[in-house]
Amino acid sequence: MAGKRTITIIGGGVIGLTAARALVGAGHDVTLIERREDVGQEASFANGGQLSYRYVSPLADAGVVRDALGWLLHPHAPISLRLRADPGQWRWLLGFILACNRQTNRTNAAILLDLALAGQAELRRWRHAGLDDFLWRRPGKLVLYRESSKFRRAARAIADPDRQRALSPAECMAVEPVFAGLQSRIAGGIFSPEDEVADCALFCVAMRKSLAAQPGFRLVRGEAALAPGSGGRCALAVNGRPFETDLIVLAAGIASRVLAHPLGIDLPLYGLKGYSLTTRPRPGTLPAVSVTDYDNRVVYAGLGDRLRIAAMVDIGAEDTTPDPRRLAALRALVAQTLPGAFDRGEDAPWAGLRPATPTGVPVIARSRYDNLLFNVGHGALGFTLSVGSALRLTDIVAGADARAIG
Repeated sequence: MAGKRTITIIGGGVIGLTAARALVGAGHDVTLIERREDVGQEASFANGGQLSYRYVSPLADAGVVRDALGWLLHPHAPISLRLRADPGQWRWLLGFILACNRQTNRTNAAILLDLALAGQAELRRWRHAGLDDFLWRRPGKLVLYRESSKFRRAARAIADPDRQRALSPAECMAVEPVFAGLQSRIAGGIFSPEDEVADCALFCVAMRKSLAAQPGFRLVRGEAALAPGSGGRCALAVNGRPFETDLIVLAAGIASRVLAHPLGIDLPLYGLKGYSLTTRPRPGTLPAVSVTDYDNRVVYAGLGDRLRIAAMVDIGAEDTTPDPRRLAALRALVAQTLPGAFDRGEDAPWAGLRPATPTGVPVIARSRYDNLLFNVGHGALGFTLSVGSALRLTDIVAGADARAIG
């Protein structure tokens, strides 16, 4: 697969755009197909804003199933489950349960950490080359633990004390004073000073503008469709018309599952519905540091003068309409945790389907079709893993990996 290629990427979210940037940088001619009016309009639009390079542990972990069973009894729990007569959901859940053990979590977390750190270094190069205007900062990330056992386990898992350190409750408040009201309710925290924040939707727009200046790139708005072709290849159509290209990269988030279905490929993806609120809090309430309330699975990221609050996983939801009950529960929790967050009355709600694999490890691989590759399944870590995944994909295109799935 070495040499210059014409490559078509399906999906104009953060995964598709970063893949386009990396592939154009490797000398390929790239066409990006996006069905919406602009890039970054679906799962990338109002995500948590955290680039959590040092905190990429998959959702599947020891104890999660036990916790989830308890959460099912509480309507305001961080994770909700709506079982459906859907074999795909049951297969995904079985794979998730099998991945909920400490050894599997550690193995998969190491894979994600490699992707994340490679992406962090490459994004630094992109920014130095002029990529800007997406509210990027490096304030560090503070993960607050309310339960002592979870804090102790997280502290024991620190592998690099120079880049992560365990803090007492008082030290946590010194790092981020706006959460001072939590001091008596937390066991401690883990601070990662090199983690970053940025606005993912603005990042997507910045990527589009940067790519538009490249002679090897074009953006096409339309509906893509895949079908079995001849000679071990699949066929691509855009808006109902054949579209010729050397290689196809499927990076369309949860829609990738439907797009791959005519090929006889059942991608191990499920849409985990997540929520966010974007506010302009009163002065003195906006956190300088990126913060995660671990036990409630709520993240806080300051983006300019706005605060992005993201939370919750709804397993079994089939659309992106925000559930008023879930939003009310999130607002109530935030009001207790960070008084003043909603004082200005601005509260833009959003919900999106995060395309997740059971293990939390994205599918970045060739398919059984010679001209089709996958870059899907990043779950809630799409922004964090996007650039590293793009580098991995570029290596595969260059022939560095001959494995195939599907």
